[in-house]
Amino acid sequence: MRMKTAIKFIIYMLIFSTATVVATAQVTEIAFPNVGFTLPVDIQDPRDGSDRLFILEQAGIIKVMDNDPAASTAEVFLDIRSKVRTSNNEEGLLGMAFHPDYEENGYFYVNHSASNPRRNVIARYTVSDSNPDQADAGSELVIMEFEQPAGNHNGGQIAFGPDGYLYIGTGDGGSGGDPWGNAQNLEVVLGKMLRIDVDNTEGGNNYAIPADNPFVGTPGARPEIYAYGLRNPWRFSFDPETGWLWTGDVGQNQYEEVSIIESGKNYGWDVMEGFHCFEPPTGCDQTGLELPIVEYDHSFGRSITGGHVYRGALNPELYGKYIYADFVSGRIWSLEYDGTGDPVVELLDNTGINISTFGTDANDNLYFAGFGGFIHRFVPTSTSVGDAAESAGSLKVNSLYPNPVPGAVPEAVLSFTIPGSDVVQVSIHDMLGRTVATQESREYSPGTHSISLDVPALEPGSYLISVSTSKARTARVFVVAE
Repeated sequence: MRMKTAIKFIIYMLIFSTATVVATAQVTEIAFPNVGFTLPVDIQDPRDGSDRLFILEQAGIIKVMDNDPAASTAEVFLDIRSKVRTSNNEEGLLGMAFHPDYEENGYFYVNHSASNPRRNVIARYTVSDSNPDQADAGSELVIMEFEQPAGNHNGGQIAFGPDGYLYIGTGDGGSGGDPWGNAQNLEVVLGKMLRIDVDNTEGGNNYAIPADNPFVGTPGARPEIYAYGLRNPWRFSFDPETGWLWTGDVGQNQYEEVSIIESGKNYGWDVMEGFHCFEPPTGCDQTGLELPIVEYDHSFGRSITGGHVYRGALNPELYGKYIYADFVSGRIWSLEYDGTGDPVVELLDNTGINISTFGTDANDNLYFAGFGGFIHRFVPTSTSVGDAAESAGSLKVNSLYPNPVPGAVPEAVLSFTIPGSDVVQVSIHDMLGRTVATQESREYSPGTHSISLDVPALEPGSYLISVSTSKARTARVFVVAE
C-alpha cells in the first residue's frame, strides 16, 4: 500500500434552508438523550439481530440498551469492577469484542487492566442462558495476560478481523518516549498489534497462533505479533468492505497519526513520531518503516481517537470515509483514501467533547461517546435540514445577515429559534476549526431570537458560526469581506 504525505484539507460547509442538505457539513446530536454513562470507552453491537448497543464504562461495567432514541434505561450486562484496576486515568475496562458466532455460542471478550502485578487481561465471558441482557459473571476464562510497567499507554481495543482471529492493540508500556524500548522489540508484546486464534489452544495457552502470523519461526520473536512500532493505538477497526485495519496511534509531544495496519510492518515508533524523526531527533534511519497515511500536529489536538470507515446509510456523503477524532480538542475529521492517491482530510465538526470512542450499530451507522456521558451521532442528512433540525431538538438557524459581511459594517445579525428554554452558545471558528471568538453564552426562552455578532476584529475570509444548545449543534458559513 503506497503511503502519501500530501494532505488536502477541505472544510465542510452547511447550508440551512428548507430544501434537502446540499453541502457536506455535519451536525452532531445526542443519540439517546435519556440515557447517560460514566466515562464510556467503547460501543459495540453483537451483530445478533437484536439491535442493541453495549457500552463499556471505564470502571468495569458493561451496559446494554436498545438502539432506540427513546430508550430511557441501560441495564448492567456485566460488572467486573472488583477485577479492574483504575488507579491511572488510562487504565480500566478498555475493550470488548463479540465472537463472530456470538448468536450461537454466547462468547464475548474483554480487555481490562488488573493489579498484582499490574497487567492487562484478555478474558472470555458467556452470556446468561436465561437472559440475553445479562452475562454470566462466573464464566470468566482468562485467554491471555501481559504485564504493564506503567499505568498509561495500555492500548485496549480488541476486535475480530474478517479472518475470524482476535486482534489486540497494545501500547508501548507507558511513561514517555518508550524508555524500555518495547515498541521496536519483537521479544515483547507491548507496542504491537497482536493476532491470536481463540477457537483453538496450544502450548498450554487458551489460544493458538495463526500459522501465517508474520513472526512465526523468527528466533526470539513473540509469535502473537502481527505488526509493531506502535505507541498507543487508541481505537482501531476493520472496514467491513475492504478488510483494511485502520488505527489511530496517539503521539508523544507533537504529532498524532492514522495508519492502516498490515502484517509484519513496522510503524516506526520510537524511531519516528508521525513523519518526523524522534529518536534520534534528526537523521533517523527510516529503512523498513511504514509511515502513516496522515498526521496532525498538536495545534489541532493532542490525543487521537481512532474511528471507523463509514458504511451506513444515514449520512451518504460520509460513505467510504474513515471518521476519527481528537480526545482533547473534540474535532472530528473524515479521511478519504483509496490506497494509491493522495488522502483527503475534511473537518466535520468541532464538538468540544472529549471523544473517547466510536462504534457502529447493526446497520453500520456511526456513533461516538464522550466523557460527558452521552452517546452522540451525526444528524441524518438524507432528510431536509428542517427535519434534521427537528430530530436534533428543533434548534433552527433562520438567517445571518448580511452575508458576506462588508468590512465597513461592524456587525451582522443572527436569528435562531429554540423550542424550549435552554442555554445557547454562539461561537465563531476559522476554517481550521479553531475558536476565534465566543459571541454568546446565556439562557434564552422558547421562541425566535436575534443577536448581533461583533466581527470587526476578524480578518477578511471565511468563518464558521456555531450555534449550540444542550441538545443540538448547528453551523453556518459566513464571509468577512475586504
